[in-house]
Amino acid sequence: METKAFVVKALTILSFILIASMPFNERTMADKSNQYSNDEQSKSAISEIESKYVCMINDQSFNKEQIPVEIEGKTYYGCCQMCEAKLKSDPSSRNAIDPVSGRQVDKATAVIGTTPDGTAYYFESGENVKAFNNSSNSKD
Repeated sequence: METKAFVVKALTILSFILIASMPFNERTMADKSNQYSNDEQSKSAISEIESKYVCMINDQSFNKEQIPVEIEGKTYYGCCQMCEAKLKSDPSSRNAIDPVSGRQVDKATAVIGTTPDGTAYYFESGENVKAFNNSSNSKD
């Protein structure tokens, strides 16, 4: 009989705990949903940035100037010695695909756009940056 009473009490306590935690879980899920929505919006907000603030290997923008790497009269940028070495040794690392035109662009001469989270994109022109922003905003 004591075991049955213990089980009933334990189940009652667990029920109260579950009920008490439900609003918290629902609020947490709503917060995550809003965060996802904000993340998606921030990814579409591209602004132009000077190439010297972009690691062209990691395709990330930074608040400080990166290491300049001179290759065949063009300047590329990397965030560390490994990125510098890759830019020098791997010619394909110096190119990207313009997300609007689908054409290959040289990272040293491309118009670079960045999102608030630091992701860098390479474009043939400033018009393609605007077109990218317009197409991203029209999806919302």
